[in-house]
Amino acid sequence: MQKKSPREEPREELTVTPPKTWATGAPAVLHALGYSLEETSVRRTGTTLLTMNQVDGIDCPGCAWADPSPGHRHRNEYCENGAKHINDEATTRRLTPGFFREHSVSDLARRSDRWLNQQGRLTEPMVKRPGSDHYEPLGWQEAIGLLAEELTSLDSPDEAVFYTSGRVSNEAAFTLQLFARAFGTNNLPDCSNMCHESSGFALHETLGTGKGTVALEDFQHADLIFVVGQNPGSNHPRQLSALEAAKRNGARIVAVNPLPEAGLLRFKNPQKARGIVGRGVDIADRFLHIRIGGDLALFQGLNRLLLEAEDARPGTVLDHDFIRTSTSGLAEFSRHARSVAWEDILSATGLTRAEIEAVAGEVLRSERVIVCWAMGVTQHRHGVPTIREIVNFLLLRGNVGRAGTGACPVRGHSNVQGDRTVGIWEQMPDSFLDALRDEFGFEPPREHGLDSVNSIRAMRAGRIKVFLGVAGNFVRAAPDSEVTEDAMRRCRLTAHISTKLNRSHTVCGETALILPTLGRTERDIQATGEQFVTVEDSMSEVHTSRGRLRPASRLLLSEVAILCRLARRTLGDATTVPWEHFENDYGAIRDRISRIVPGLHDYNRRVIRPGGIRLPNPANDGAFGTETGKARFTSNDWQMPRAPEGHLLLQTLRSHDQWNTVPYTDDDRYRGIHGGRRVVLVNPDDIEELGLSGGLRVDLVSVWEDGTERRAAGFQVVPYPSARGCAAAYYPETNVLVPLDHVAESSNQPASKGLVVRLEPAGAAGTPD
Repeated sequence: MQKKSPREEPREELTVTPPKTWATGAPAVLHALGYSLEETSVRRTGTTLLTMNQVDGIDCPGCAWADPSPGHRHRNEYCENGAKHINDEATTRRLTPGFFREHSVSDLARRSDRWLNQQGRLTEPMVKRPGSDHYEPLGWQEAIGLLAEELTSLDSPDEAVFYTSGRVSNEAAFTLQLFARAFGTNNLPDCSNMCHESSGFALHETLGTGKGTVALEDFQHADLIFVVGQNPGSNHPRQLSALEAAKRNGARIVAVNPLPEAGLLRFKNPQKARGIVGRGVDIADRFLHIRIGGDLALFQGLNRLLLEAEDARPGTVLDHDFIRTSTSGLAEFSRHARSVAWEDILSATGLTRAEIEAVAGEVLRSERVIVCWAMGVTQHRHGVPTIREIVNFLLLRGNVGRAGTGACPVRGHSNVQGDRTVGIWEQMPDSFLDALRDEFGFEPPREHGLDSVNSIRAMRAGRIKVFLGVAGNFVRAAPDSEVTEDAMRRCRLTAHISTKLNRSHTVCGETALILPTLGRTERDIQATGEQFVTVEDSMSEVHTSRGRLRPASRLLLSEVAILCRLARRTLGDATTVPWEHFENDYGAIRDRISRIVPGLHDYNRRVIRPGGIRLPNPANDGAFGTETGKARFTSNDWQMPRAPEGHLLLQTLRSHDQWNTVPYTDDDRYRGIHGGRRVVLVNPDDIEELGLSGGLRVDLVSVWEDGTERRAAGFQVVPYPSARGCAAAYYPETNVLVPLDHVAESSNQPASKGLVVRLEPAGAAGTPD
C-alpha cells in the first residue's frame, strides 16, 4: 500500500467568483474522485465507494440521511461530501511517534484545522505528561491504566464527563453510557447538545417524541415540502435526490433561507444521464429570502392565515376530526395566533405579506405537507418556540401520522440519533434507567448530568477533573472558543478516542491522552470473529455497517474494546457487567440493548435483514407521549433578533468542502469562495450603507446586552445575495463570537445564529490583520 506524503500548511490566494445557481452534476463527481485519490489509492477508493450505503456495506460516516429501501439503491449510493468523508478516513497517510517528536503541542496549536486533519491517521496511543510540550508513545495497558487511575482517584464520579459525537456506533455508545452510569454519573454530553437539542425539546413537548415523524417514502407522497434553515446541497446532498423524486411526483417545494443555496435552486443528479448532460431539475418553486431568525414569525403568519381561511370557509380548512381526537390547546393557541401583528411578522421576516399569503395558498391547495429543518432553525435563542410553531402549523391540517406528512428534523451526523436512542443523554428518563438497573443489577444515578455547555461551565469552575471524548472535536464544535479552551486546560486529564488529529488534541489538561481507534471503514476482528456495528439514521431506521479495509495500524483498538477495557480497569468487581464478553462479541451488547430499548427487540436477528429495523414512532400511530396524551398546540411569544443601526445579524455556517469542524479544502465553490475561509458574506446594499467595500479586511465584533464584546479578526468582505441586514461567516472560525451563556431557551443549545455584529476595518482596535 503506497503511503501518501504529509501535507504542508496551505498557502492559497483568496479569489471570489459569482455563486453557483445549480449543484452537483459532473463537477461533484470529479471533485469527489479527485479528493479521494489524493488521500488513498484507486483500489481503496473503489472498495469504499462501491460498498458505501449498500446492504452489508459501510454506512456513510457523514450525514444521517436515510438510504432508499433495498432494491432501490443506486450502485453509487453516495454524494460528493460522503465520498470525501469516507476516503478522508481511509487515507493512507499515517502519524507516527516521529511526527510528535518533530511537532510540539504548542506548534500543533498554531496549525490550521485543515492541516491537522490532513496529516493522516493516528497509529498508536500517545501521552502528554505534566510539564511536557510533546506527546510521546506508550502502550495500551499503560494508557488505559493511567486513565482508570485518574478516574478512581476522583472525589466524586461527577468530576468526570464522557463526551461523544455522532460518528460512534450504537454498540460503542451503549457501552460508553453503561460504563459512565456504572461509574456513577450521568455526565454524558454529546454533539446533539450543539445541533438538534432544540428539536428534541420542542418535539417532546408537542408530540411526545424527540424524533421526526417522516420516513423517506413520505417524500414520494407529499404535495408540499418546506425546507427551512437548511442547505442540503452541501450538508445532506442525498436529500436532493429525494426532493427531485418528490418534484417528479408533483410535489411543490418552498425553500426558506437567508441565503439562496445552489442545491435548492437547481439540482443535476449525477446518478442519472440527464443530471450529467441535461439542465437538471429546478428544486424550489418558491424561495422565501427570510431575515435571520424570522422563521417563528413566518409560521405564525401562516398559522394566522389558516385560521382566518377557516373563519371564511368554516369546516373546509382545518382538520377538525384530527384536532378533536388527537390534540389539545387549540383555543388558547388560536387566540394567541390572532394577536400577532402583521407589522411584527413582516418586520421579523423581511418578507412582504403577498409572499406569505402566496405560500399560504400553496398550503391550502395541499393535502399532505412535510416541513424539514436543520440548524438554521435550531441554533437560535428562540429555536424551541420556532419548532413548536412549526408543529402548530402541521397540526392545524392534520399533517402528522399520514403518508406524505410530518416533521422532519434533518440530522447532520451519521449516528447522532442512534446514540440518543441507546442512552447517550444526560437526562435519560427513569424508564430507561429502570431497565438498565433490571438488566445489569446496579442502581444508575438518577440526578441529571451535564450537557455540553454545562460541562464547559463546570470545567471552567474547576469542578471537572477528567474529560473523555469519544470521537468528535469538542473544543472546535463548542461555542466561546477562548473560554472553552481555557476550561479544558483546567482539567487534570483530557483523553480523546480518535481516528485523526484535531484541535482538541492540542488543548490539553495537565495530562493528555490520544487513544487511536478503528474507523468505520476498517475491518473489526475480535475474539469471536469479524464484527459489525449498527447505526440509526434521521428517519429512525437502524441498520448495519461493516468495515472493509485493513486497519491503519496493527496497534488500533475499536471504540468498544477501548471502553470495555477501561471499564474493567476502573470498576473491577464493582459490577457484574460482562465487559470482556462485550469486547469479544458485539452481538452480546445488542442482546442487552434489545431488552432495554423499545423497538429493538430481537435486535441481532432483525437488524441483519436488508433494510434493517424501522423503530416505531408512537406519534405516527396517534399515541402522543405528552402530559395530555395528545399532540399539543402551543402559544409562542413573538421574538426577533434586532440589530441596531450600523450592525448586522450574523449566522455561522459550513462551507461546501467541510464536514462539521473539519475543512477538506479552503473552497466553497457553490458560494464562489476559493482559497480562503475568513470571509464574511454581506448584501451589497448593506455594504454600501455601512460605508464598506467588497474585498475590505474587517474584524467581526459581536456585541451583547451586558456591554461585552467578542472579536474575530481579519475577515474579507464579500458581496453576496444574503437577506438585507444579515451576514454569514464560517464556523468554527466564528465560534469565538458566541458567548457560552448565549443559548436556546429550554434546550441550552448554543445559539450561533442571529448574532449582532459590527464590521470594523481590520486592525482598527489594535488587532492583527
